[in-house]
Amino acid sequence: MTDCLFCKIVAGDIPSTRIYEDDDVLAFMDIGPLVPGHALVIPKAHHNPLADTPDDVLAKVVAVVRRIARAQVEGLGADGVNVHQANGAAAGQVVPHLHFHVVPRFANDGHHWNWTPRPYADLSEAAALAERIRAALPR
Repeated sequence: MTDCLFCKIVAGDIPSTRIYEDDDVLAFMDIGPLVPGHALVIPKAHHNPLADTPDDVLAKVVAVVRRIARAQVEGLGADGVNVHQANGAAAGQVVPHLHFHVVPRFANDGHHWNWTPRPYADLSEAAALAERIRAALPR
């Protein structure tokens, strides 16, 4: 896609600090990191959203996510790693090209996820939602 930021990075039209690259997948440093060492992993071909990405492409991307996460622990001495993937503007996706954030975490890195658990008032609500999700699963 000619107007996609990540497709322009893949093509070399926009500079990036590349970490890993093969025929199908690119990993590069995020220019606005949550924590130093924050990387993005993308398929080189334009795919979006996650649900429409072919299984073989997704498998290749996730394999690189795992490699980058391991390298952040071993190479940066990270205490842990967060992997984040968002689909759609309502979920916080800014660039409409499938991508995974791989964020090295350190015990005192100062980053905190704004996650406020909201338990179901009644487990029957969870069961009803689970049924709707099961009914929509591809066969």
